[in-house]
Amino acid sequence: MPRALLSVSDKTGIVELGRGLVSRGFELVSTGGTAKTLADAGLAVTNVSEVTGFPEMMDGRVKTLHPALHGGILARRDRADDLAALARHGLGLVDVVVVNLYPFVKAASNPATRFDALVEEIDIGGPSMVRAAAKNFRGVLVVVDPADYGQLLTSLDETPTLAFRFELMRKALAHTASYDTAITKTLAEVTLSGEQFERRPSTALGASVGLSLEKLRDLRYGENPHQKAAWYGTGPQASASGLGAATILQGKELSYTNLLDLDAAARIALEFDEPAAVVIKHTNPCGAAIGASAADAYVRAREADSLSAFGGIVALNRTLDVAAAEAIVSTFIEAVIAPSVDDAAKPILAKKVNMRVVVADFDTLRSAGVEFRSILGAMLAQERDFVAEARQPWTADALPEGVKVVTKRQPTAEEWEALRFAWRVGAHVKSNTVIFTDASRTLAIGAGQMSRVDAVNVAVMKARASAADPTKPLAGSVAASDAFFPFRDGLDAVAAAGATAVVQPGGSVRDAEVIAAADEQGLAMVFTGRRHFRH
Repeated sequence: MPRALLSVSDKTGIVELGRGLVSRGFELVSTGGTAKTLADAGLAVTNVSEVTGFPEMMDGRVKTLHPALHGGILARRDRADDLAALARHGLGLVDVVVVNLYPFVKAASNPATRFDALVEEIDIGGPSMVRAAAKNFRGVLVVVDPADYGQLLTSLDETPTLAFRFELMRKALAHTASYDTAITKTLAEVTLSGEQFERRPSTALGASVGLSLEKLRDLRYGENPHQKAAWYGTGPQASASGLGAATILQGKELSYTNLLDLDAAARIALEFDEPAAVVIKHTNPCGAAIGASAADAYVRAREADSLSAFGGIVALNRTLDVAAAEAIVSTFIEAVIAPSVDDAAKPILAKKVNMRVVVADFDTLRSAGVEFRSILGAMLAQERDFVAEARQPWTADALPEGVKVVTKRQPTAEEWEALRFAWRVGAHVKSNTVIFTDASRTLAIGAGQMSRVDAVNVAVMKARASAADPTKPLAGSVAASDAFFPFRDGLDAVAAAGATAVVQPGGSVRDAEVIAAADEQGLAMVFTGRRHFRH
Protein backbone atom coordinates (compact mmCIF):
# COMPACT_ATOMS: atom_id res chain seq x y z
CA MET A 1 0.00 0.00 0.00
CA PRO A 2 1.44 3.43 -0.92
CA ARG A 3 1.90 5.77 2.02
CA ALA A 4 1.15 9.49 2.34
CA LEU A 5 2.53 11.57 5.19
CA LEU A 6 0.27 14.53 6.07
CA SER A 7 1.31 17.19 8.61
CA VAL A 8 -0.15 20.62 8.05
CA SER A 9 -0.66 23.82 9.98
CA ASP A 10 -3.18 25.15 7.46
CA LYS A 11 -5.95 22.53 7.44
CA THR A 12 -7.65 23.96 4.33
CA GLY A 13 -8.74 21.09 2.09
CA ILE A 14 -6.86 18.43 4.07
CA VAL A 15 -9.92 16.24 4.72
CA GLU A 16 -10.89 16.24 1.03
CA LEU A 17 -7.30 15.39 0.12
CA GLY A 18 -7.25 12.61 2.69
CA ARG A 19 -10.42 11.10 1.25
CA GLY A 20 -8.98 11.33 -2.25
CA LEU A 21 -5.78 9.57 -1.21
CA VAL A 22 -7.63 6.82 0.65
CA SER A 23 -9.86 6.19 -2.38
CA ARG A 24 -6.66 5.72 -4.39
CA GLY A 25 -5.34 3.09 -2.01
CA PHE A 26 -3.06 5.21 0.20
CA GLU A 27 -2.35 4.68 3.89
CA LEU A 28 -2.51 8.01 5.72
CA VAL A 29 0.23 8.76 8.25
CA SER A 30 -0.18 11.94 10.23
CA THR A 31 0.73 13.98 13.29
CA GLY A 32 -1.08 15.68 16.15
CA GLY A 33 -3.76 18.10 15.04
CA THR A 34 -3.74 16.90 11.43
CA ALA A 35 -4.30 13.30 12.53
CA LYS A 36 -7.20 14.38 14.74
CA THR A 37 -8.80 16.39 11.92
CA LEU A 38 -8.63 13.40 9.58
CA ALA A 39 -9.86 10.94 12.23
CA ASP A 40 -12.76 13.22 13.20
CA ALA A 41 -13.78 13.12 9.53
CA GLY A 42 -13.97 9.31 9.72
CA LEU A 43 -10.70 8.53 7.95
CA ALA A 44 -8.34 5.78 9.09
CA VAL A 45 -5.08 7.38 10.17
CA THR A 46 -1.81 5.91 11.36
CA ASN A 47 -0.20 8.19 13.90
CA VAL A 48 3.45 9.04 13.30
CA SER A 49 4.35 7.63 16.71
CA GLU A 50 3.16 4.19 15.51
CA VAL A 51 5.62 4.38 12.62
CA THR A 52 8.58 5.72 14.59
CA GLY A 53 7.97 3.72 17.76
CA PHE A 54 8.40 6.89 19.80
CA PRO A 55 5.72 9.18 21.22
CA GLU A 56 5.66 12.85 20.40
CA MET A 57 7.94 14.59 22.89
CA MET A 58 8.53 18.03 24.40
CA ASP A 59 5.14 19.53 23.53
CA GLY A 60 5.50 18.32 19.94
CA ARG A 61 9.01 19.69 19.42
CA VAL A 62 10.15 16.17 18.51
CA LYS A 63 7.81 13.94 16.52
CA THR A 64 8.88 13.54 12.87
CA LEU A 65 12.68 13.71 13.21
CA HIS A 66 13.22 9.98 12.94
CA PRO A 67 14.85 7.54 10.46
CA ALA A 68 11.60 5.59 10.20
CA LEU A 69 10.12 8.59 8.38
CA HIS A 70 13.14 10.15 6.75
CA GLY A 71 14.46 6.83 5.56
CA GLY A 72 11.17 6.17 3.82
CA ILE A 73 11.22 9.63 2.26
CA LEU A 74 14.87 9.69 1.17
CA ALA A 75 15.23 6.14 -0.13
CA ARG A 76 16.05 6.20 -3.86
CA ARG A 77 13.70 3.90 -5.69
CA ASP A 78 16.30 2.99 -8.32
CA ARG A 79 18.96 2.04 -5.76
CA ALA A 80 18.82 -1.56 -4.56
CA ASP A 81 21.07 -0.78 -1.60
CA ASP A 82 18.71 1.96 -0.38
CA LEU A 83 15.72 -0.38 -0.59
CA ALA A 84 17.68 -3.16 1.08
CA ALA A 85 18.56 -0.81 3.96
CA LEU A 86 14.87 -0.07 4.48
CA ALA A 87 14.02 -3.77 4.44
CA ARG A 88 16.84 -4.59 6.87
CA HIS A 89 15.39 -2.14 9.40
CA GLY A 90 11.78 -2.97 8.72
CA LEU A 91 10.95 0.48 7.31
CA GLY A 92 8.43 1.38 4.62
CA LEU A 93 8.51 3.89 1.79
CA VAL A 94 6.77 7.27 1.92
CA ASP A 95 5.38 8.20 -1.50
CA VAL A 96 3.60 11.50 -0.84
CA VAL A 97 4.54 14.23 1.65
CA VAL A 98 1.98 16.98 2.30
CA VAL A 99 3.34 19.59 4.70
CA ASN A 100 2.87 23.26 5.39
CA LEU A 101 4.76 24.94 8.17
CA TYR A 102 4.04 26.47 11.55
CA PRO A 103 2.42 29.91 11.11
CA PHE A 104 5.55 31.88 11.96
CA VAL A 105 4.71 34.61 9.43
CA LYS A 106 1.26 35.14 10.94
CA ALA A 107 2.70 35.31 14.45
CA ALA A 108 5.44 37.72 13.37
CA SER A 109 2.94 40.02 11.66
CA ASN A 110 1.44 40.76 15.08
CA PRO A 111 3.83 43.15 16.85
CA ALA A 112 2.41 42.02 20.20
CA THR A 113 3.77 38.48 19.74
CA ARG A 114 6.55 38.09 22.26
CA PHE A 115 9.98 36.74 21.37
CA ASP A 116 9.62 33.41 23.18
CA ALA A 117 6.28 32.78 21.45
CA LEU A 118 7.91 33.54 18.11
CA VAL A 119 10.64 31.00 18.79
CA GLU A 120 8.03 28.32 19.37
CA GLU A 121 6.60 29.03 15.92
CA ILE A 122 9.93 28.11 14.24
CA ASP A 123 9.17 24.79 12.58
CA ILE A 124 11.90 22.14 12.64
CA GLY A 125 10.39 18.85 11.54
CA GLY A 126 8.26 20.37 8.80
CA PRO A 127 11.10 21.96 6.80
CA SER A 128 13.15 18.79 7.28
CA MET A 129 10.41 16.65 5.73
CA VAL A 130 9.82 19.13 2.92
CA ARG A 131 13.52 19.33 2.04
CA ALA A 132 13.93 15.56 2.22
CA ALA A 133 10.95 14.95 -0.06
CA ALA A 134 12.07 17.70 -2.43
CA LYS A 135 15.55 16.20 -2.63
CA ASN A 136 14.04 12.83 -3.55
CA PHE A 137 11.46 14.37 -5.92
CA ARG A 138 11.87 11.55 -8.48
CA GLY A 139 10.31 9.14 -6.00
CA VAL A 140 8.27 11.37 -3.68
CA LEU A 141 5.57 13.89 -4.45
CA VAL A 142 5.88 16.87 -2.09
CA VAL A 143 3.02 19.36 -1.73
CA VAL A 144 3.18 22.55 0.37
CA ASP A 145 0.23 24.50 -1.05
CA PRO A 146 -3.43 23.47 -0.56
CA ALA A 147 -4.10 24.92 -4.04
CA ASP A 148 -2.15 21.99 -5.48
CA TYR A 149 -4.19 19.23 -3.78
CA GLY A 150 -6.53 18.77 -6.74
CA GLN A 151 -3.68 18.56 -9.23
CA LEU A 152 -1.93 16.03 -6.98
CA LEU A 153 -4.95 13.71 -7.04
CA THR A 154 -5.36 14.11 -10.79
CA SER A 155 -1.69 13.29 -11.35
CA LEU A 156 -2.00 10.11 -9.28
CA ASP A 157 -4.76 8.94 -11.62
CA GLU A 158 -2.58 9.53 -14.66
CA THR A 159 0.91 8.63 -13.31
CA PRO A 160 2.78 11.76 -12.20
CA THR A 161 5.12 13.14 -14.83
CA LEU A 162 8.73 14.08 -14.11
CA ALA A 163 7.89 17.69 -15.00
CA PHE A 164 5.11 17.76 -12.37
CA ARG A 165 7.40 16.23 -9.75
CA PHE A 166 10.10 18.79 -10.54
CA GLU A 167 7.67 21.70 -10.34
CA LEU A 168 6.49 20.51 -6.91
CA MET A 169 10.12 20.23 -5.82
CA ARG A 170 10.89 23.79 -6.85
CA LYS A 171 7.78 25.10 -5.15
CA ALA A 172 8.60 23.21 -1.96
CA LEU A 173 12.14 24.56 -1.71
CA ALA A 174 10.91 28.09 -2.46
CA HIS A 175 8.45 27.61 0.42
CA THR A 176 11.17 26.70 2.93
CA ALA A 177 13.45 29.46 1.62
CA SER A 178 10.69 32.03 2.08
CA TYR A 179 10.00 30.69 5.56
CA ASP A 180 13.66 30.97 6.59
CA THR A 181 13.84 34.48 5.16
CA ALA A 182 10.82 35.54 7.22
CA ILE A 183 12.49 34.22 10.35
CA THR A 184 15.74 36.00 9.56
CA LYS A 185 14.00 39.32 8.88
CA THR A 186 11.97 39.08 12.08
CA LEU A 187 14.99 38.24 14.23
CA ALA A 188 16.71 41.33 12.84
CA GLU A 189 14.03 43.30 14.71
CA VAL A 190 14.91 41.72 18.06
CA THR A 191 17.27 43.34 20.54
CA LEU A 192 18.72 41.87 23.73
CA SER A 193 18.77 44.12 26.78
CA GLY A 194 20.27 42.26 29.70
CA GLU A 195 18.25 39.04 29.77
CA GLN A 196 15.22 40.50 27.98
CA PHE A 197 14.51 40.11 24.26
CA GLU A 198 12.46 42.93 22.74
CA ARG A 199 10.95 43.36 19.30
CA ARG A 200 11.15 46.73 17.55
CA PRO A 201 10.31 47.96 14.05
CA SER A 202 13.52 47.86 12.08
CA THR A 203 14.83 49.54 8.99
CA ALA A 204 18.37 48.55 9.85
CA LEU A 205 20.71 47.83 6.97
CA GLY A 206 22.47 44.74 8.28
CA ALA A 207 25.57 42.90 7.15
CA SER A 208 23.36 40.61 5.07
CA VAL A 209 19.81 40.84 3.81
CA GLY A 210 17.53 37.96 2.85
CA LEU A 211 15.04 38.62 0.08
CA SER A 212 12.19 36.26 -0.66
CA LEU A 213 10.52 37.15 -3.94
CA GLU A 214 7.41 35.30 -5.08
CA LYS A 215 6.31 35.73 -8.67
CA LEU A 216 2.86 37.22 -8.91
CA ARG A 217 2.68 37.16 -12.70
CA ASP A 218 4.66 37.59 -15.88
CA LEU A 219 4.33 41.01 -17.50
CA ARG A 220 3.85 41.58 -21.22
CA TYR A 221 7.31 43.11 -21.38
CA GLY A 222 9.57 45.53 -19.55
CA GLU A 223 10.11 49.19 -20.24
CA ASN A 224 10.43 48.26 -23.93
CA PRO A 225 8.90 45.40 -25.95
CA HIS A 226 12.23 43.59 -26.36
CA GLN A 227 12.69 43.30 -22.55
CA LYS A 228 11.16 40.43 -20.58
CA ALA A 229 9.67 41.35 -17.21
CA ALA A 230 7.79 39.89 -14.25
CA TRP A 231 6.06 41.18 -11.12
CA TYR A 232 7.17 39.76 -7.78
CA GLY A 233 5.86 40.17 -4.27
CA THR A 234 8.18 40.36 -1.30
CA GLY A 235 7.42 37.42 0.94
CA PRO A 236 4.85 34.62 0.89
CA GLN A 237 1.23 35.31 0.08
CA ALA A 238 0.35 34.93 3.74
CA SER A 239 2.31 38.07 4.48
CA ALA A 240 1.89 39.91 1.18
CA SER A 241 1.17 43.59 1.56
CA GLY A 242 1.16 46.84 -0.38
CA LEU A 243 1.32 46.46 -4.15
CA GLY A 244 2.30 42.82 -3.66
CA ALA A 245 -1.24 42.18 -2.40
CA ALA A 246 -3.08 44.49 -4.79
CA THR A 247 -6.28 43.35 -6.46
CA ILE A 248 -6.81 44.08 -10.16
CA LEU A 249 -10.51 44.65 -10.74
CA GLN A 250 -10.48 45.17 -14.50
CA GLY A 251 -8.52 46.23 -17.55
CA LYS A 252 -5.65 45.09 -19.70
CA GLU A 253 -2.66 43.36 -18.19
CA LEU A 254 -0.58 45.74 -16.11
CA SER A 255 2.74 46.63 -17.67
CA TYR A 256 6.11 47.19 -16.04
CA THR A 257 5.80 50.95 -16.50
CA ASN A 258 2.19 50.94 -15.26
CA LEU A 259 3.40 49.49 -11.96
CA LEU A 260 6.20 52.02 -11.61
CA ASP A 261 3.71 54.81 -12.25
CA LEU A 262 1.13 53.37 -9.85
CA ASP A 263 3.83 53.26 -7.17
CA ALA A 264 4.83 56.87 -7.88
CA ALA A 265 1.20 58.03 -7.78
CA ALA A 266 0.39 56.20 -4.56
CA ARG A 267 3.44 57.66 -2.79
CA ILE A 268 2.14 61.19 -3.32
CA ALA A 269 -1.47 60.38 -2.47
CA LEU A 270 -0.27 58.85 0.80
CA GLU A 271 1.22 62.18 1.89
CA PHE A 272 -2.26 63.62 2.45
CA ASP A 273 -4.91 63.01 5.08
CA GLU A 274 -7.46 65.12 3.21
CA PRO A 275 -9.01 63.79 -0.04
CA ALA A 276 -6.19 63.84 -2.61
CA ALA A 277 -5.62 62.81 -6.21
CA VAL A 278 -2.52 62.53 -8.35
CA VAL A 279 -2.04 62.13 -12.09
CA ILE A 280 1.31 60.62 -13.08
CA LYS A 281 3.21 60.42 -16.35
CA HIS A 282 6.55 58.58 -16.47
CA THR A 283 6.81 58.51 -12.65
CA ASN A 284 6.43 62.30 -12.35
CA PRO A 285 3.20 64.08 -11.39
CA CYS A 286 1.63 66.27 -14.03
CA GLY A 287 -0.98 67.26 -11.46
CA ALA A 288 -1.70 66.75 -7.77
CA ALA A 289 -4.51 68.28 -5.73
CA ILE A 290 -6.59 68.06 -2.61
CA GLY A 291 -10.32 68.74 -2.61
CA ALA A 292 -13.64 68.34 -0.92
CA SER A 293 -13.99 64.79 -2.27
CA ALA A 294 -12.13 62.25 -4.36
CA ALA A 295 -13.89 63.47 -7.49
CA ASP A 296 -13.16 67.12 -6.74
CA ALA A 297 -9.50 66.38 -6.04
CA TYR A 298 -9.18 64.35 -9.24
CA VAL A 299 -10.68 67.02 -11.49
CA ARG A 300 -8.42 69.66 -9.97
CA ALA A 301 -5.35 67.43 -10.39
CA ARG A 302 -6.25 66.62 -14.00
CA GLU A 303 -6.88 70.24 -14.91
CA ALA A 304 -3.53 71.31 -13.45
CA ASP A 305 -2.05 70.00 -16.73
CA SER A 306 -4.86 68.49 -18.80
CA LEU A 307 -2.65 67.99 -21.86
CA SER A 308 -0.15 65.84 -19.97
CA ALA A 309 -2.89 64.05 -18.02
CA PHE A 310 -4.07 62.33 -21.19
CA GLY A 311 -3.08 58.67 -20.87
CA GLY A 312 -1.89 59.16 -17.29
CA ILE A 313 -1.94 57.03 -14.16
CA VAL A 314 -4.22 58.14 -11.30
CA ALA A 315 -4.07 57.58 -7.55
CA LEU A 316 -6.82 58.47 -5.08
CA ASN A 317 -6.45 58.21 -1.32
CA ARG A 318 -10.22 57.83 -0.88
CA THR A 319 -12.77 55.28 -2.05
CA LEU A 320 -13.35 55.50 -5.78
CA ASP A 321 -17.04 56.37 -5.79
CA VAL A 322 -19.56 57.07 -8.55
CA ALA A 323 -18.65 60.76 -8.90
CA ALA A 324 -14.94 59.99 -9.13
CA ALA A 325 -15.57 57.17 -11.61
CA GLU A 326 -17.60 59.45 -13.88
CA ALA A 327 -14.85 62.07 -13.81
CA ILE A 328 -12.12 59.53 -14.54
CA VAL A 329 -13.86 57.87 -17.49
CA SER A 330 -14.51 61.26 -19.08
CA THR A 331 -10.96 61.23 -20.41
CA PHE A 332 -8.32 58.67 -21.36
CA ILE A 333 -6.60 57.23 -18.28
CA GLU A 334 -4.37 54.15 -18.39
CA ALA A 335 -4.79 52.98 -14.79
CA VAL A 336 -6.14 54.07 -11.42
CA ILE A 337 -5.31 52.91 -7.90
CA ALA A 338 -7.43 53.50 -4.81
CA PRO A 339 -7.93 51.92 -1.38
CA SER A 340 -11.39 50.66 -2.40
CA VAL A 341 -14.02 50.95 -5.12
CA ASP A 342 -17.77 51.35 -4.51
CA ASP A 343 -19.86 48.64 -6.14
CA ALA A 344 -21.97 51.33 -7.83
CA ALA A 345 -18.83 52.75 -9.47
CA LYS A 346 -17.73 49.47 -11.05
CA PRO A 347 -20.17 49.49 -14.01
CA ILE A 348 -19.10 53.05 -14.82
CA LEU A 349 -15.42 52.10 -14.78
CA ALA A 350 -16.21 49.02 -16.87
CA LYS A 351 -17.15 51.29 -19.77
CA LYS A 352 -13.40 51.79 -20.20
CA VAL A 353 -12.65 48.10 -20.69
CA ASN A 354 -8.90 48.56 -21.10
CA MET A 355 -8.41 50.87 -18.12
CA ARG A 356 -6.71 49.04 -15.26
CA VAL A 357 -8.40 49.50 -11.88
CA VAL A 358 -6.26 48.46 -8.93
CA VAL A 359 -7.24 48.25 -5.26
CA ALA A 360 -4.53 48.23 -2.60
CA ASP A 361 -4.46 48.45 1.17
CA PHE A 362 -3.17 51.99 1.67
CA ASP A 363 -2.44 51.30 5.34
CA THR A 364 0.20 48.74 4.35
CA LEU A 365 1.50 51.07 1.62
CA ARG A 366 2.32 53.53 4.39
CA SER A 367 4.51 51.03 6.22
CA ALA A 368 8.09 51.99 6.79
CA GLY A 369 10.86 49.75 5.58
CA VAL A 370 13.91 49.28 3.43
CA GLU A 371 13.76 49.86 -0.33
CA PHE A 372 15.98 48.00 -2.79
CA ARG A 373 17.19 48.87 -6.26
CA SER A 374 19.40 46.87 -8.57
CA ILE A 375 22.47 48.29 -10.26
CA LEU A 376 24.84 46.44 -12.58
CA GLY A 377 25.99 43.41 -10.60
CA ALA A 378 24.89 44.69 -7.19
CA MET A 379 21.99 45.88 -5.06
CA LEU A 380 21.41 49.14 -3.23
CA ALA A 381 19.25 49.50 -0.14
CA GLN A 382 17.97 52.52 1.72
CA GLU A 383 15.37 53.46 4.28
CA ARG A 384 12.18 54.74 2.70
CA ASP A 385 11.95 58.53 2.52
CA PHE A 386 9.07 60.06 4.45
CA VAL A 387 8.26 63.77 4.49
CA ALA A 388 7.91 63.57 8.25
CA GLU A 389 8.52 67.28 8.76
CA ALA A 390 5.28 68.08 6.91
CA ARG A 391 2.94 65.62 8.57
CA GLN A 392 1.44 68.37 10.74
CA PRO A 393 0.24 71.83 9.57
CA TRP A 394 2.81 74.61 9.35
CA THR A 395 1.91 77.91 11.01
CA ALA A 396 3.98 80.82 12.22
CA ASP A 397 3.36 79.68 15.80
CA ALA A 398 3.88 75.95 15.33
CA LEU A 399 6.72 74.62 13.21
CA PRO A 400 8.36 71.20 13.45
CA GLU A 401 12.00 70.93 14.43
CA GLY A 402 14.29 72.07 11.64
CA VAL A 403 11.70 74.13 9.76
CA LYS A 404 12.36 77.87 10.01
CA VAL A 405 11.82 81.17 8.22
CA VAL A 406 15.13 82.66 7.05
CA THR A 407 13.93 85.85 5.31
CA LYS A 408 12.80 89.18 6.69
CA ARG A 409 9.25 88.54 5.55
CA GLN A 410 7.20 85.79 7.20
CA PRO A 411 4.85 83.72 5.03
CA THR A 412 1.18 84.60 5.22
CA ALA A 413 -1.27 82.03 6.55
CA GLU A 414 -2.21 81.06 2.99
CA GLU A 415 1.44 80.82 1.96
CA TRP A 416 2.15 78.49 4.88
CA GLU A 417 -0.56 76.11 3.63
CA ALA A 418 0.73 76.32 0.09
CA LEU A 419 4.36 75.79 1.10
CA ARG A 420 3.49 72.66 3.05
CA PHE A 421 1.42 71.35 0.14
CA ALA A 422 4.25 72.04 -2.31
CA TRP A 423 6.84 70.41 -0.06
CA ARG A 424 4.88 67.16 0.22
CA VAL A 425 4.44 66.87 -3.53
CA GLY A 426 7.91 68.06 -4.52
CA ALA A 427 9.58 65.35 -2.43
CA HIS A 428 8.23 62.76 -4.89
CA VAL A 429 9.22 64.46 -8.14
CA LYS A 430 12.42 63.41 -9.91
CA SER A 431 15.43 65.57 -9.11
CA ASN A 432 16.34 68.27 -9.84
CA THR A 433 12.87 69.67 -9.38
CA VAL A 434 11.21 72.99 -8.70
CA ILE A 435 7.42 72.97 -8.50
CA PHE A 436 4.87 75.77 -8.20
CA THR A 437 1.56 75.37 -6.35
CA ASP A 438 -1.16 77.14 -4.50
CA ALA A 439 -2.54 75.79 -1.23
CA SER A 440 -4.45 72.92 -2.82
CA ARG A 441 -3.02 71.95 -6.20
CA THR A 442 0.06 72.01 -8.39
CA LEU A 443 0.29 74.80 -10.94
CA ALA A 444 3.49 73.89 -12.81
CA ILE A 445 6.13 71.21 -12.37
CA GLY A 446 9.72 71.36 -13.52
CA ALA A 447 10.95 67.79 -13.07
CA GLY A 448 14.19 65.93 -13.55
CA GLN A 449 16.39 68.73 -14.85
CA MET A 450 20.16 69.06 -14.69
CA SER A 451 19.96 72.45 -12.96
CA ARG A 452 17.42 74.25 -10.82
CA VAL A 453 17.25 77.13 -13.27
CA ASP A 454 16.31 74.62 -15.99
CA ALA A 455 13.65 73.16 -13.68
CA VAL A 456 12.13 76.62 -13.15
CA ASN A 457 12.24 77.34 -16.89
CA VAL A 458 10.44 74.09 -17.72
CA ALA A 459 7.72 74.88 -15.18
CA VAL A 460 7.35 78.43 -16.51
CA MET A 461 7.16 77.16 -20.09
CA LYS A 462 4.32 74.80 -19.17
CA ALA A 463 2.49 77.47 -17.17
CA ARG A 464 2.83 80.18 -19.81
CA ALA A 465 0.60 78.35 -22.29
CA SER A 466 -2.50 78.83 -20.10
CA ALA A 467 -1.54 81.92 -18.09
CA ALA A 468 -3.55 85.14 -18.18
CA ASP A 469 -0.29 87.10 -17.92
CA PRO A 470 2.50 85.31 -19.87
CA THR A 471 5.08 87.64 -18.34
CA LYS A 472 4.25 86.41 -14.84
CA PRO A 473 2.59 83.05 -15.51
CA LEU A 474 2.80 81.89 -11.91
CA ALA A 475 1.89 85.11 -10.11
CA GLY A 476 0.86 84.52 -6.51
CA SER A 477 2.14 80.96 -6.37
CA VAL A 478 4.66 79.38 -4.00
CA ALA A 479 7.61 77.23 -5.06
CA ALA A 480 9.36 74.20 -3.61
CA SER A 481 12.85 72.96 -4.47
CA ASP A 482 13.76 69.41 -3.42
CA ALA A 483 17.36 70.49 -2.63
CA PHE A 484 19.11 73.77 -1.90
CA PHE A 485 19.71 76.50 -4.44
CA PRO A 486 23.49 76.44 -5.06
CA PHE A 487 23.38 79.98 -6.49
CA ARG A 488 20.93 82.87 -6.39
CA ASP A 489 20.05 82.42 -10.10
CA GLY A 490 17.49 79.72 -9.28
CA LEU A 491 15.84 81.89 -6.65
CA ASP A 492 15.78 84.86 -9.03
CA ALA A 493 14.09 82.67 -11.66
CA VAL A 494 11.44 81.62 -9.12
CA ALA A 495 10.73 85.27 -8.27
CA ALA A 496 10.58 86.22 -11.95
CA ALA A 497 7.95 83.54 -12.51
CA GLY A 498 5.70 85.26 -9.96
CA ALA A 499 6.11 83.14 -6.83
CA THR A 500 5.79 84.98 -3.52
CA ALA A 501 7.26 82.33 -1.20
CA VAL A 502 9.63 79.39 -1.50
CA VAL A 503 10.53 76.34 0.54
CA GLN A 504 13.84 74.51 0.26
CA PRO A 505 16.15 72.48 2.52
CA GLY A 506 18.91 75.06 2.83
CA GLY A 507 22.46 73.97 3.49
CA SER A 508 24.34 75.59 0.62
CA VAL A 509 27.60 77.45 1.24
CA ARG A 510 25.83 80.32 -0.54
CA ASP A 511 22.68 80.29 1.61
CA ALA A 512 23.32 83.87 2.70
CA GLU A 513 23.45 84.98 -0.95
CA VAL A 514 20.20 83.19 -1.73
CA ILE A 515 18.49 84.60 1.37
CA ALA A 516 19.59 88.09 0.39
CA ALA A 517 18.15 87.57 -3.10
CA ALA A 518 14.81 86.50 -1.56
CA ASP A 519 14.80 89.61 0.63
CA GLU A 520 15.55 91.81 -2.38
CA GLN A 521 12.59 90.27 -4.22
CA GLY A 522 10.28 90.50 -1.19
CA LEU A 523 9.86 86.71 -1.00
CA ALA A 524 9.28 84.74 2.17
CA MET A 525 11.61 81.74 2.31
CA VAL A 526 11.47 78.67 4.55
CA PHE A 527 14.27 76.19 5.20
CA THR A 528 13.30 72.65 6.24
CA GLY A 529 16.78 71.31 6.96
CA ARG A 530 15.90 68.14 5.07
CA ARG A 531 16.60 67.29 1.43
CA HIS A 532 14.31 65.05 -0.65
CA PHE A 533 16.17 63.94 -3.76
CA ARG A 534 14.44 61.28 -5.86
CA HIS A 535 16.44 59.52 -8.54
